[in-house]
Amino acid sequence: MSTTPTAPGPDRRTYQDGVRRVAARGMNHLGETSLTPDALTVVGVLLCAAGAVLVWLEYHGWVFFLAGAAAFVVGSVLDILDGALARTSGKGTPFGAFLDSTVDRVGEAFMLGAIALVLMRQQNEWGVGLTFGALAGSFLVSYTRARAEAIGLRGDVGLGSRAERVVVITTGLVLAPLHEYVLPAAIILLAATAWMTVVQRVLAVRSQLRERI
Repeated sequence: MSTTPTAPGPDRRTYQDGVRRVAARGMNHLGETSLTPDALTVVGVLLCAAGAVLVWLEYHGWVFFLAGAAAFVVGSVLDILDGALARTSGKGTPFGAFLDSTVDRVGEAFMLGAIALVLMRQQNEWGVGLTFGALAGSFLVSYTRARAEAIGLRGDVGLGSRAERVVVITTGLVLAPLHEYVLPAAIILLAATAWMTVVQRVLAVRSQLRERI
């Protein structure tokens, strides 16, 4: 028996569709320029890398946390807009899609690497370990979705998607100057939601495959 793969909940689907519509409207005029989705992708990852460097320099002052968070957010937003520009302008290419999905992981890895260095400087070994756990989990969140979609199933369940991870990381960076445990707490939340999402997606794929029998 074959059934339609389970869709994400209505609240999450409404939220995702709303974001896509807003992004598409914002790209209507931009698509008429010579700007390409690949250019947005490259600028986005460079901003994320710059944000990581700024966070690493936090020992010069708390303002570096805020500057790093701002650069990371802008870079992540550009990474969302490149897909919207590709869809609305017709400038998308298979290589551009490949580049976008690859760069998604790079920008986040830069920032988590910088956070690990900050926690190491603070002699917070368990925080460093959790940061590596969060990094591995975030990679697997994207990987499980890609593998599910490769076999014709839905793999976008769970709350630990990239947008939510960006929010958690940014919040942790902005509030980090308030207390030394704020950033580790954000990493704990990031790791927990990422791995929970991985498990949810594995179980969702297993359930969909069983329904096909």
